[in-house]
Amino acid sequence: MSTQTVDAGAGGDRYSQRPASARATFLSDTWVIARRGLLHMRRQPEALSDATIQPVMFVLLFAFVFGGAISVPGGGSYKEFLMGGIFAQTIVFGCFGVALALSNDRNNGAIDRFHSLPIPRSSVLAGHAVANLIRAFLPIGFMTITGFVVGWRIHSGILDVLGAYGLMLVFSFAMIWVGVLLGSIVPTPEGVQGVAFVVIFPVTFIASTFVPTSTLPGVLKTVAEWNPTSSLANALRHLFENPGGAIPASGPWPLQHPVAYTLLWAVGIVVICAPLAVRSYQRSIKS
Repeated sequence: MSTQTVDAGAGGDRYSQRPASARATFLSDTWVIARRGLLHMRRQPEALSDATIQPVMFVLLFAFVFGGAISVPGGGSYKEFLMGGIFAQTIVFGCFGVALALSNDRNNGAIDRFHSLPIPRSSVLAGHAVANLIRAFLPIGFMTITGFVVGWRIHSGILDVLGAYGLMLVFSFAMIWVGVLLGSIVPTPEGVQGVAFVVIFPVTFIASTFVPTSTLPGVLKTVAEWNPTSSLANALRHLFENPGGAIPASGPWPLQHPVAYTLLWAVGIVVICAPLAVRSYQRSIKS
């Protein structure tokens, strides 16, 4: 009886440890995939042009070339108005990097090699997500430094500043799943670039990214007011207390509640795109 009791106890301990072991394996394998992606970024710095050179180029281009021709309703520095839009645009563009990385791995056989290893298949997607979430810090950091150089200033308190950067990371995480979905559906990196520029690029310009929505005509104004890129830009301007960030007394709900509207979009994107991305990814590796 005692032997059976001991064996049962030992078996119970082993059984209870399996979920913890599985979680540890998933986390460690996810980090291996993520670390691989980060190493690729370091060894191929030209692949980071969209996260480093492009944001800086947009800041300088619009601040010094077009800034003198654009006035902000209510007054204030256009350079300070611009930064919220540049942050928002670059975060939305972040889905490019995820989609291209996943599409490249599908085409060069890396995905097949990963799945031949004794690792959870879900860790491949999770690793890409973690690597690109860490990668999101790069453009945010570069834009912050460039913004201060060209004259951008933050006028709010520390809690609002932390809220602004936290909002950027939350929306970056949401855009990662858009990238995973795009990289799972479109079979080639060239196709990813084509679809992304046709779909994503206009979304970032029909918004309050570079000009106030009040200056846009008719239908474009309505689209821009409800565009999540606009709400993200306006939310950042509001949290940083920059020009264009004042909450209007009247107007569409997104303009009066930019932070809440942006968070709703981030949650909605994850809830809808994450399951679709996982399903599309599973279908793509079986075909």
